[in-house]
Amino acid sequence: MFQKLVYYLRNYPLSICTALGIWFLCLIKPPHTELMDFQNSDKVAHSIAYVIFESVIWLEYLRHHRDVIRKRVIIGAILLPVLMSGIIEWAQANLTDNRSGEWADFAANTLGVLTAALFATVYMSIARRKRG
Repeated sequence: MFQKLVYYLRNYPLSICTALGIWFLCLIKPPHTELMDFQNSDKVAHSIAYVIFESVIWLEYLRHHRDVIRKRVIIGAILLPVLMSGIIEWAQANLTDNRSGEWADFAANTLGVLTAALFATVYMSIARRKRG
């Protein structure tokens, strides 16, 4: 168990830091900014955050693995971020006074995960063709 923890800390430090950053930002009271002053701006922010998170996971995975193991990628790069998103929305609804959990936020997060996964899949397909 300890060896697995060390493995993930060594090979996925940016992914772990990004996840912790998302947790932090999702549990504090967000500051108001004029930049995000349009309808559903928070949903855009959610999608962008998860595109970044997912991209970091993919980059670290591809850096350490020459071959993509589909089962690991589906679990580690798609299902776990979506699960984390759901847990965060639950935590916002049940453990904070200043935030609310929303299904629309969960959908925006999932859209971000799936968008980055699609880009990663296209990238890997192009890279595979170039390698021959």
